[in-house]
Amino acid sequence: MSEMRVVGVLAVDDAAQQAASDANRHPVVLLQETTGKRCLQIWIGLAEAEAIALEQQGRLPERPLTHVLIADVVSALGRTLERIEITEVRGGTFYADLVFDRGLRVSARPSDSIAIALHVDVPIHATEAVLVEAGVLVDDDESESASGAEGDSGVPDEEEVDRFRAFLDNVSPEDFGRGS
Repeated sequence: MSEMRVVGVLAVDDAAQQAASDANRHPVVLLQETTGKRCLQIWIGLAEAEAIALEQQGRLPERPLTHVLIADVVSALGRTLERIEITEVRGGTFYADLVFDRGLRVSARPSDSIAIALHVDVPIHATEAVLVEAGVLVDDDESESASGAEGDSGVPDEEEVDRFRAFLDNVSPEDFGRGS
């Protein structure tokens, strides 16, 4: 099991579409091993992309979003979220578990899990099987600069995001386990 960090949320062109337009762009969350060079690209929905981005920026709306509500309910019930685990990839779809105290596990979408993990400040892990199946090695230059590029806020800086955009320009969705 490897600990992962959220690099950012980006819009990626769908390789199945010929012309690039906003309608052909889909949000993905990028995760990178904290002590390695493998990266996961997980396709997510717009609402989840917004929730993750807002958490990374430390900005939340006045009324709680769903991931904040879930964290509040868990706390009100006296439970503690210990970590999230991205457990498997089947047919290009990622699966995750919320791992609570006393061994309780709840299946959840990775995008929701990541937003909750960022809000509650718990680690994100991926199984070795997921990293073998869907992980992509990041070049040494990109990995070294990405591993120390965050500021004190934990939010990736623009240069780091630009490096990953360049990285994504050279790969296709099939490289990450999602076929056209």
